[in-house]
Amino acid sequence: MTTTFRFPTIITFILIIVAIFSSCKKDINSDNNLNFKSVDQFDYKIIHEWNTLWLEIERHAAGYRPGPVSNSLGYVGLANYEACVSGMPSYKSISNLYSGLKIPSINENQEYHWPTVVNSVNTYLYSRLFPDVPSELFYKINTLSLENENKFTKEITQDVFLRSKYHGEAVATAVWEWMKTDQATFDKYKNVFEDYKWEDHFKKDGDWIATYPGPGAGMFPYWGKGRTLAINEDQKLCRPYSYYAPYSEDPKSGLYAMAIEVMAQNTPSLSYQAEWLGEFWSDDLLGLTFSPPSRWIAIADQVYVNENASLEQAIVANAKVGLALHDAGIACWNSKYFYNLERPQTYINRLIDPSWTPNLDNPLTGDQGITPSFPAYPSGHATFSASSAEVLASVFGYSYSMTDNCHKNRPEFSGYPRTFSSFYEMAQENAWSRVPLGVHFRMDAEEGVRFGTEIGRAVNNLPWEK
Repeated sequence: MTTTFRFPTIITFILIIVAIFSSCKKDINSDNNLNFKSVDQFDYKIIHEWNTLWLEIERHAAGYRPGPVSNSLGYVGLANYEACVSGMPSYKSISNLYSGLKIPSINENQEYHWPTVVNSVNTYLYSRLFPDVPSELFYKINTLSLENENKFTKEITQDVFLRSKYHGEAVATAVWEWMKTDQATFDKYKNVFEDYKWEDHFKKDGDWIATYPGPGAGMFPYWGKGRTLAINEDQKLCRPYSYYAPYSEDPKSGLYAMAIEVMAQNTPSLSYQAEWLGEFWSDDLLGLTFSPPSRWIAIADQVYVNENASLEQAIVANAKVGLALHDAGIACWNSKYFYNLERPQTYINRLIDPSWTPNLDNPLTGDQGITPSFPAYPSGHATFSASSAEVLASVFGYSYSMTDNCHKNRPEFSGYPRTFSSFYEMAQENAWSRVPLGVHFRMDAEEGVRFGTEIGRAVNNLPWEK
């Protein structure tokens, strides 16, 4: 039997095949394919890597603790969030809350590789935030960046990689340029004392006096003038310390009783439990550990690992912690220099025991009896901790229990891990640890926790979700 093929039929068949092939090719290569991975389909590891590097660099960055650190974490967290929010269907940009901040948008219906976006954001910002750290630390920024780029280019096409990298850089640039407009805080790590003289602000007994060993000057005296990211201007001042105890030198007064409590906690020497608690949370000393604000990035890092968190969870948590720390630093230092309350060391030496010293020692320099060089009320540790605890709880739960291994196996001090039933319990212990260490009154710690929690709630109340 002879088969006869008709020419029009052959042409039609070929056209159908070509159409099918073209359609398949389009599904594979076209940026109009909407089945792209959202942020929550990636894991936390890129955020964890950059957090870990932050903790290493910041530990040795002179002039950064605590103001510039908390400030920078706010902008880094915001930049990562804004760069990736288009890939987070349940969340929306909050950039409209900030006058002058213009975030570049993504190209609609085109694929982005969100770990590459995060890598690009952090490469850009870290290299500008830490220009003066030791070269071996600065080098690690580019090393981590290139390691990730080499990895990602093997997983995605070149056009997706470049699109993602350039988007991250564009967002980071926008945030960096906006960050520079806050003249009260930008680059202040270069001159932490500015022109402030504590002697000019000493008007009466009870006002803050610089103590030794120390620089003999007040650190970050104008930090409170910085702009905030979640709280209003009228929320930058905590309630007066007179709420707890009016200033008094009367042995029957509440403040005098708090001074006796400080002495009782650490005289003649700390118990093992008190020493462990004080050193575990201290994070005061450059070169020894990261700073008190960064401690909460270290805690968040552990949670991401424990929970095998998604990239979306890590980005949201980092953003909230960053904003909380940023505003806690501004508001706490605004309150410190407004109330200008002396430290326990000064009160005790003048009224009770001239030879008494705190229990904060520096194993790297040999300095003993250190008191931080700024006013007492409220406690920075307490404010940073409570604000961070509140926002972390909003992501991972208000009854989240964990063991904090931040300082595990440290030989210089009591860094043995401690276990907690909630982030709030961690914040409370961190706050209280400053009393047996001898650098704060009880009221400094209590108000710091209250004030920090208020700041954290303001961050949580921002319009994050759609």
